[in-house]
Amino acid sequence: MNLTFLGTSAGSPTAERNVSSIMLDLRQERGRLWLFDSGEATQLQMQKAKFSLSKLEMIFLTHLHGDHLFGLPGVLTSRSLMQKQSALTLVGPKGIKQFIQTVIEISSSWLTYPLNIIELEQDSLVFEDSKFRVEAKLLQHRVPSFGYRIVEKDLPAKLNIDKLKKDNIQIDSHYTYLKEGLTVTLEDGRTINGKDYQGAIKQGKKLAILGDTIPCQASIDLAENVDLLVHEATQEQALEAKAIERGHSTTVHAASIAKQANAKRLIITHISPRYSLQDNQKLVTEARSIFANTEIATDFANFQI
Repeated sequence: MNLTFLGTSAGSPTAERNVSSIMLDLRQERGRLWLFDSGEATQLQMQKAKFSLSKLEMIFLTHLHGDHLFGLPGVLTSRSLMQKQSALTLVGPKGIKQFIQTVIEISSSWLTYPLNIIELEQDSLVFEDSKFRVEAKLLQHRVPSFGYRIVEKDLPAKLNIDKLKKDNIQIDSHYTYLKEGLTVTLEDGRTINGKDYQGAIKQGKKLAILGDTIPCQASIDLAENVDLLVHEATQEQALEAKAIERGHSTTVHAASIAKQANAKRLIITHISPRYSLQDNQKLVTEARSIFANTEIATDFANFQI
């Protein structure tokens, strides 16, 4: 699992940062890409980062402010220019269906693939299959804003083939039973327990990607024990009153959430245009005073989970 930031600016783009968009690269795990938010020029940023629209499987929107939304019509309609596209699922706050329908109709555009839209009004389990689970919780912002907790399910233990060979065990038709940790009787009369020949269960990764919010309990719940937390830090701590007034968090707020949630790692993003890249060190130092394992995102920065 890899996370690439396609845009890290709050409100409007700058010469150094595009607006909010994050790509979760799951091509190794499921051959697909999951996009979180889609500010303007997201499809251009995807091209620069060499992400194909055809690989998109899910798009998750945190909220419907323009800096997280205005690139979505381009992503959806450009994908229709490619032949035989697979179905796409779009998850976001209530109103996103009306927005897409209106844009498509007024612009005389079209979609050539099935688009499944899931509108959120409350905390929900929005996706689950044999490998992943995604839940959404409502945060506290000026408009409904959600955070997402993405959990990779634990991978089953693998059989220790070397140990089986050492004990002169031919697994043959018993493979499935041994892999599940069951007891089997071999042709030579020996009875063995599959659990004795299993390796360790590989724990799945957990991450939380939060939308715009002031500090709240839902943020802590989503980030509990995650390997990686992505949290907005629109302002420095000296501008705390301004941040709260506009429904945003500061560097210290984000770090405090990470600490309370016992997250392993924090990446701050959604940086106010008032700050240039030269201010990154000041901002990340503030956060590190509370939560040491903090990094600040820049456009096209990639983080392995």
